[in-house]
Formats: sequence, C-alpha cells, structure tokens
Amino acid sequence: MGKPTGFIEYPRQDCTYAPVADRLTDYAEFVIPLDEETLARQGARCMDCGIPFCHESCPVNNVIPDWNDLVYRDDWQAAIKKLHATNNFPEFTGRICPAPCEAACTLNIDDSPVTIRTIEYSVIERAWAEGWIKPEIAKHKSGKCVAVVGSGPAGMACAQQLARAGHSVVLFEKQDRIGGLLRYGIPDFKLDKHVIDRRMAQMRTEGVEFRTNSHIGVDLPAGQLLSDFDAVVLTGGSEQPRDLPIPGRELKGVHYAMDFLRGNSHRVQGGDGAKVPFISAEGKHVVVIGGGDTGSDCIGTSSRHGAASVTQLEIMPKPPEKEDKALTWPNWPNKLRTSSSQEEGCERVWSVATKSFVSDEQGNLKAVRCIKVDWQQDDAGQWQMSEVEGSEFELKAELITLAMGFLHPVHQGMLEQLGVELDARGNVEGAVEGCDAYKTNVDCLFVAGDMRRGQSLVVWAIKEGRQAAKAVDLFLMGESSLPG
Repeated sequence: MGKPTGFIEYPRQDCTYAPVADRLTDYAEFVIPLDEETLARQGARCMDCGIPFCHESCPVNNVIPDWNDLVYRDDWQAAIKKLHATNNFPEFTGRICPAPCEAACTLNIDDSPVTIRTIEYSVIERAWAEGWIKPEIAKHKSGKCVAVVGSGPAGMACAQQLARAGHSVVLFEKQDRIGGLLRYGIPDFKLDKHVIDRRMAQMRTEGVEFRTNSHIGVDLPAGQLLSDFDAVVLTGGSEQPRDLPIPGRELKGVHYAMDFLRGNSHRVQGGDGAKVPFISAEGKHVVVIGGGDTGSDCIGTSSRHGAASVTQLEIMPKPPEKEDKALTWPNWPNKLRTSSSQEEGCERVWSVATKSFVSDEQGNLKAVRCIKVDWQQDDAGQWQMSEVEGSEFELKAELITLAMGFLHPVHQGMLEQLGVELDARGNVEGAVEGCDAYKTNVDCLFVAGDMRRGQSLVVWAIKEGRQAAKAVDLFLMGESSLPG
C-alpha cells in the first residue's frame, strides 16, 4: 500500500464526457481520459484492504489493489502484466463493464469508490500506445486442432488461451467480421472497433485462424467440426430475443433491438447494407421497450439518427435513487442508474406494460397503447404484478425497438444437429467445476459464455472463455499450465 492516507487526502475523480451536442454528431467514443498525475492520485486512494471485496466481485478476479498501487508508483509496465494475468481484454471491460468491483469497493460505503474501471482503461491504453503488448507465441506446438464457434469475448478469450498453449485454433464466425456482439451489437460510440482489430492482429500472430461468413449448421454441417478437430468449443452467445406477442406486433416499424443496432453498426463500419438492412430513426418518435443496456444503446443510436423524440418503457418499478448500503454492500445493488445515452435526451417511464401497437389508416405504426402496473409482494415474498384500472394511455410511436433481453441461444441449426442437452432455461448444459468442466453431453464438445450461462456480462464471457480453454487443454494433454 503506497499511500496509507490516500483515500483521505484525495477525493474520487473519474473521467468525463464530451458535451452532448458534440458527441451526437458522430459515432466516435467520447470519453475524456484522466491524465497520469490524476490517475496516480486515484490509484493512491486504494486502501489495499485485508479482504479485497473488489477482487472477489470481479468475475475474472482482477488483482485490483496490486495494479492500483503500481499506477500510483508509476510502474505502468508491471501494472499491465498484473492486469493481463487475469483478463485477456481489459480494453473491452474498461469500456463496457458495469464495474461490480467499484460497487464492492470498501470506499463505496461512503459513495466514493476507487475509479477502478478508469484506471483499468488507462493502463491498457497506455500499454498499446507504448508498444508493450506483444504476441505471446507458444514455444512448442501440441499437434492438436481446436475449433471455437463464435467470436465474441468468450470465443476470443478461449481461442487466444488455446493458441498460447500450443494448439492450432480456428475461430469461426457467422458474420462478415470478428467480434460477435462486440462488433455489431455494441455501438461504435461505446466501443470503437479498432479496439477489436488490434487485438485480432495479436491473436493472428499467435496462431489463431479466423474464418468469417461461416455459419455452422447452415454453411457447414455442425457434425463436420467434430470429425475435423480434436475438440470443439461452442461460444456462440445467447441470441434468441424475448418477443412481445401483442396486437400489432406485425406492423412495420416494430423491430427487435438487435436488428436496429446491427443495421446501424454495419452502416457505420461500412458493412453490407443489402445483407443487413439499415433502420432509420431520423425524424421519428421512438419508443424503446426495455430498460437495460441494449435499450440504452437504442436510445443513443436513435439520438444520433436525429429522432424527433425517444421514450423508454420499463415494466419494473423505478429503482431507489440510493441503495441501503447496510443491506446491499458489497453486492451489486438495485439503484437508479442513468447511462450516457439516457443523459443525451430520453424520457423514461417505469411500471408500464405494453398492451398493443396501433396503426394509421395506411397500416403504418403510429402509436403504442400502455397501462400502468403495480408491484406487490404476496404472502410467500414473491413480487406480483397487477394492472392499474383506468391507467391506460397512448404514446406516439413511429419506431419501436424491443429490448427486453434474450432467452437462450438459438436452437435451430447447429445445436439441433449436434444433439446437445439443454438446461431448464434452454441454454446448453455444461458443468463449470470438476473433471467435466465446460463439457457437453457430446464427446469432445465444450461450451462457454452466454451460450452456457445465459445472457450476461462481457467480463463473465471472458472468464468462461479462459476457463473453458484450460478445460480443453487438460482434456487434450492430460495436464494444463493455463490459468483458470
């Protein structure tokens, strides 16, 4: 602990954003980083707790106190080594992770946690700028070949770890570019895609082969992978969106959120517009149904299109402005959070159920009918929803995005062909611990990431990709030196 009184001397200071009027003109990242002197002071605030709750709350178990202290001591090269010891892609988590580590920080008891995510972001960006990140090429080849299906963060992490263990790795992606939802699902203003490209260049040098436009189960029979490779890892994600089957669902103007976001990302990145249609919100009254990150991304994208208005509907009640720390800390609390996209201009409405979509005389979407709902706990402590009589209302809507989350991976095609067992939620069954970690019921077939655990965070995907790689290495070689 380099500065025992740092948390007393220095107030919390985080990065800032470019003005809304400026950032709405394009799709560039708009975070204004902290300078190194300020970052050193923020690192000095870390208390190096005897029990580091930040470390425990981080899915990849980042050794956070260590690299906070190293930044304070101006030893950035040692800091990036500590950071990479547990996380293949801190440039992803430093941008889009919700930072459960900061919620668990001891200083968060007083609402002033260490700016962990900003320090993480700063360490990895300096490492790239200084040329400290080099390919880690295996000294010996194993002679084994592994296929990884799905190039999101779980697939990328798994592929990189396996290549570093000496295996020949082929990473399959059904889209035209690598990255999964990082590439086309998360808008460029949150994650510039050169961040993926530079990491791909490292992985390619390490021996990972990328095969895009390869939809397993459609372009290539799934069973062929089991014949051609010594092991196969499924990391395709949870892509079956939750639908809203109410009257008017078939109207033009009602879209799944991911179709809206993917079409926009293809246009921004110069993708195939004929293959992935662009859905414009320009001049339209937009209603986003769903209050999570995907809904927030729809808001920010609609604002950049020049929408006439944006309204976000959430069926759950409005969270409290501040959590009760005595009840929640160090766990992730239910509290009101406002994203950068919501700050850019959006009306948010809670405790609302959508009843129908309304068309005009020409059959175009013109409105959405809603009703207020009330949430009460029953005798068993379960929350029950009821509609509030007489609370019906109508909102003008010319574009609807359904952003209510994802149910499970798509079953048709690859999963049906492979004959994998599914759990009660429709995810691919695969253990996490023990000698059968990440194995499916099919011989030589493994699963990791959202396809196994359900819709989750990027940091969890990286964790599972790393652990699955270790499980595959152990399966192929009988032992493994890969970290978990």
